[in-house]
Amino acid sequence: MNLMPAIALDPIKQFQVTKWLDLKLGNIDISFTNASGFMLLGVVLVITFFGMASRKGELVPSRLQSVAELGYGFIADMVRSAAGEEGLKFFPFVFTLFFFIFFANMIGMVPYAFTTTSHIIVTGALALTVILMVIVVGLMKNGLGFFKLFAPSGAPWYIYIILTPIEIISFLARPLTLGLRLFANMLAGHIMLKLFAGFVVALIGAGAVYVPIAALAFGMGVALNALEFLVAGLQAYVFAILTCVYLNDALHADHH
Repeated sequence: MNLMPAIALDPIKQFQVTKWLDLKLGNIDISFTNASGFMLLGVVLVITFFGMASRKGELVPSRLQSVAELGYGFIADMVRSAAGEEGLKFFPFVFTLFFFIFFANMIGMVPYAFTTTSHIIVTGALALTVILMVIVVGLMKNGLGFFKLFAPSGAPWYIYIILTPIEIISFLARPLTLGLRLFANMLAGHIMLKLFAGFVVALIGAGAVYVPIAALAFGMGVALNALEFLVAGLQAYVFAILTCVYLNDALHADHH
């Protein structure tokens, strides 16, 4: 007996990009898709949240203002601890990056919403932006001294024959691992949630004998859902803290 309905058999369908508005620029497809729509929604929610939180700016903050101030302080402390006082000039970038990813992840937790960070093109673009900024900042701050990042001081000259290629490969792998980590975590988590939800529906529909198993699957699904909320927030933090670490390398390349 096939206990699985069609909805449970295709956990990948939730990641399908569909056109909301078909647009062309010559031969280039610039259609407005569900991915574009939910990214725009995330940006609007971030702006709205902090706009409403800072609108009055009361001496005794409201709950909304308190949450916004906590978020502001959290990111400021993260940048200061990972990149030093000099890194605070990049606070707006890290702040925007963190809350864009955080809101995108949380929107994806809403049933039938689209998870933009479950697509490698989105996370890869974010990671590439970070690494390009690191390279530009490193060259502007240190000039050719930026390349000391690939040859840490204090090692015997013959060690550099092995060490330098390893450092270069490690640096080039940063955008790959940064983008893949966020993408893989969100993709895998949402697939598991979809599968457990499908199991519950299928088992209940299969008859009363399967209800106890369905109850177990439902409990595991609830636990997994709570874990996925934690992962959604944690991945935004990991992306932001690694961005700070990479910026610190660019700012202090001569200290390596």
